[in-house]
Amino acid sequence: MNSGRCPLHCDAHHKCTRRDFLRGSTVLLAGSSLLAGCTSLWQQGMVMAPLRPSGPASKYVPTIKAAFVRRKEDYGMWWPGAVYDGKAARRKYTAQLMQTAGTLGVEFNLRSEPIYSSTEADAWLAEAKAASVDGLMLVLLDRQQHAWPTAHKAVNTGIPTVIFSPVGTSFTTNTIRLADSPGCVIYSTDEFRQAAYGMKMLKAGAKMRRARCVVLRGNKRYDTSMADLGITLRHIPVNAYVDEYNKMLPTDEVLAMADDYLRRARRRKGATRQDVINGARAYSVARNIIEREEADAITMDCLGMGKNNPEVSLPCLAWSRLNDEAIPAICEADYGAVASQIIVQYLFDRPGFQQDPVADTAHQAIIGAHCMCATRLNGFDKPPEPFDLVHHHALRDATARTIWRKSQRVTSVDVLPGDKKKERQTKMLISAGTVLGNVSVPPSGGCVISVTVKFDGDQEVLSFPGFHQLFFYGDYKQHLVEFCRLFNFEAQVV
Repeated sequence: MNSGRCPLHCDAHHKCTRRDFLRGSTVLLAGSSLLAGCTSLWQQGMVMAPLRPSGPASKYVPTIKAAFVRRKEDYGMWWPGAVYDGKAARRKYTAQLMQTAGTLGVEFNLRSEPIYSSTEADAWLAEAKAASVDGLMLVLLDRQQHAWPTAHKAVNTGIPTVIFSPVGTSFTTNTIRLADSPGCVIYSTDEFRQAAYGMKMLKAGAKMRRARCVVLRGNKRYDTSMADLGITLRHIPVNAYVDEYNKMLPTDEVLAMADDYLRRARRRKGATRQDVINGARAYSVARNIIEREEADAITMDCLGMGKNNPEVSLPCLAWSRLNDEAIPAICEADYGAVASQIIVQYLFDRPGFQQDPVADTAHQAIIGAHCMCATRLNGFDKPPEPFDLVHHHALRDATARTIWRKSQRVTSVDVLPGDKKKERQTKMLISAGTVLGNVSVPPSGGCVISVTVKFDGDQEVLSFPGFHQLFFYGDYKQHLVEFCRLFNFEAQVV
């Protein structure tokens, strides 16, 4: 990568075309972590292969337009000064930009020459608006003349903008005027990893806005959109799931999947082999619906469905499996939780745990309780956490009770979707904390997956805000705040 060429073999102007991406993505998919992490039974052709995403978001290739900005003449006395080798910096950052773009699988158009004047900046930004690109990436190699005015112009286009300002190219007097501006994030540092995360945010936001989630609820079919999030909700009568489940016989693949869960479980309590088989049937039905509707995610009014159809398995085990396969799956048709799971998976490559928050006053902590949890909490390409196979708290069906690692840092996020009619923007409740342990249910009551988290700060646990927040591994509080700023959502750190 020292040559600065894109790993997808793009042209001399550093433009990654869709054809280049598709050619390169074949290689990436062939070695993907999901395929590498499959069970030995699948490798032997005995169980279903992981479900590949099939919705609009999975097919969309985000476009990022990028440019360096500097004056054409030597730096001289003005910052970053003659001491700074701007040509070497450009070569280094070009290589890092192209490598990141190739890894992310985005269409990346890096201007062949830096922007040397205000006139060039205006023309470049006009092209970006005309092309309806998904994001702008500016690398400032200068503090003088048109450099920061160009950054302001980029933000004013309304296109999400990431500004990378290596040390020597800004004072706080430059950054203060844009620091809190919606639609942009500034990284003032020599550490390129922050710029790389900025590019990932641009990709995640573009895909989020094109995601389609199947909602199994009610008895009517229709589509709606989630305000400023852009996620499409495709409502389908819940009987589509019930009817298909009742017609489905346990195939060899379903039986093999059930037995694979039984083999890998740490222990089994309450849940029978037939319960696990029924959970595998539910997974098979769900993946059929996802593929048929070309969806990126799924949710269901599972409590209503289960109450009205006691002979049909709740989707706890199915949803756990889908989230392990990077398909956002959410309980109880909670649209905010759908958005939370999509954002977490797209940004951090791991599933979140949708839960009901319970106050633990003895430890001034929050117990997150639910009956569905993924097992690949460390990441889609990492080994799963240990799990038990147990009954749902209603003493029916099977679910995987994932064991959360004590002392693990975690983040909590709760997306409160906006409302265009009420002119209310989307809001995120964000927290970070540490796992204290897992609650045993029983003898305690409630949902069988119950993890206790001590959150940072002094928020009173009895009035901890939000519901169905997602807990997920890692301390990503600041990352989510930056995502909110970039896409003009309100961030509230709890």
